[in-house]
Amino acid sequence: MYKEFTTISEVAGPLLTVEQVEDARYMEIVEIELQDGTRRRGQVLMTSRGKALVQVFEGTEGIGIGQSKVRFLGRVMELPVSPDILGRIFSGSGVPIDGGPEIVPDARLDINGNPINPVARDYPTDFIQTGISAIDGLNTLVRGQKLPIFSGSGLPHARLAAQIARQARVLSGEEKFAVVFGALGITFEEANYFISELRNTGAIERSVLFVNLASDPAVERIITPRMALTAAEFLAFELDMHVLVILTDMTNYCEALREISAARREVPGRRGYPGYLYTDLATMYERAGRIRGKKGSITQIPILTMPEDDKTHPIPDLTGYITEGQIILSRQLHRKGIYPPIDVLPSLSRLRDKGIGPGKTRDDHADVANQLFAAYARGREAAELATILGEASLTELDRLYMKFADRFEERFVQQGEYENRSIEETLEIGWDLLRMLPREELKRIRDEYLERFYGKRQERRAEAP
Repeated sequence: MYKEFTTISEVAGPLLTVEQVEDARYMEIVEIELQDGTRRRGQVLMTSRGKALVQVFEGTEGIGIGQSKVRFLGRVMELPVSPDILGRIFSGSGVPIDGGPEIVPDARLDINGNPINPVARDYPTDFIQTGISAIDGLNTLVRGQKLPIFSGSGLPHARLAAQIARQARVLSGEEKFAVVFGALGITFEEANYFISELRNTGAIERSVLFVNLASDPAVERIITPRMALTAAEFLAFELDMHVLVILTDMTNYCEALREISAARREVPGRRGYPGYLYTDLATMYERAGRIRGKKGSITQIPILTMPEDDKTHPIPDLTGYITEGQIILSRQLHRKGIYPPIDVLPSLSRLRDKGIGPGKTRDDHADVANQLFAAYARGREAAELATILGEASLTELDRLYMKFADRFEERFVQQGEYENRSIEETLEIGWDLLRMLPREELKRIRDEYLERFYGKRQERRAEAP
């Protein structure tokens, strides 16, 4: 039986204080009934000496001190789940908003999840093909990995996220694959874009969407990613699916966390964010992975916009500590008209070498990736030198590397928004580019692969009538 109180003593931002409360629990769900009979949901953030601090998901406007009723329901926030959640669109708090029926649940799961025992974790080793060469070829995504995308204001991270959601798949087609999409504080236009893209391509049939708009209460953003991850855990560990979770924009989530921290009058940390920001992010990012004995997996791609393109800002900085690499979007490449504007040099996938090679992608993948990276880096250095000293000061080989860097951006990095390249196509483009360089310059590729692939195009041309 729930307990009801009318002892609200203070309303501050998204928070309210209830006095003379006994036995309230941390994270317990609360129902607030206003004078006009409307109801809102909240969650206990803190209890002390008969007082309970409650965050209200739908905002505190209209809640009257001493007039509104507060009911403590004796349970934590839960998400009703069943296989029917696939193909559905929910609000940030888990309410269906697509006009479909309510979910008849097989279970109700705590949205805060359960920590995965480190001993029970299985190491991520299997390749996920996104169809995007700059990711598949050089910064490979592996099942169970968390690989964030660091973007900036005005860069096409929304288009890139939609493309990954449409195209991502495991290479062995018999395995079940799903996408869970969590939108955090995005505009209606962005949300409509994602939904339309998934509907038009049929990908929505294997997707679950949780949408928190910029016009929705900021406090709802605190639970939206946890809703998405709870749905992903059900699909992965109960239905044995391989689930890709895309969360955008994590910066909006952190701003909501800072707003609540300020309302609680907590001592701020770096740039006003709470001191527990690292721990809070880790509780979500670490829900990715694989579990021994379970067929399914959860792979995460959190997307965040770096304020003022600053990689040292607390949000990207702390995210980089927790995750296994990052994909960085470049404003310079975007100005050149290159899509997707992925800057491969500062980007990194720490698990790349675990997910590529024989039986996973192709034997020569690692060598080709290393050589492309080294050649592109040298080409960029030559271009910078030419800017300072003039192109006439470069050697013939330096000019060749500079030309290679331009061609690499045009052919390898750049591709169409609806162009879905297989890993074979990506590696062949890589070999075509490497043939621009003298064979003796390809020092990172083993001789056996040079024999098999380097002269292939020349041989075909020689055989042509």
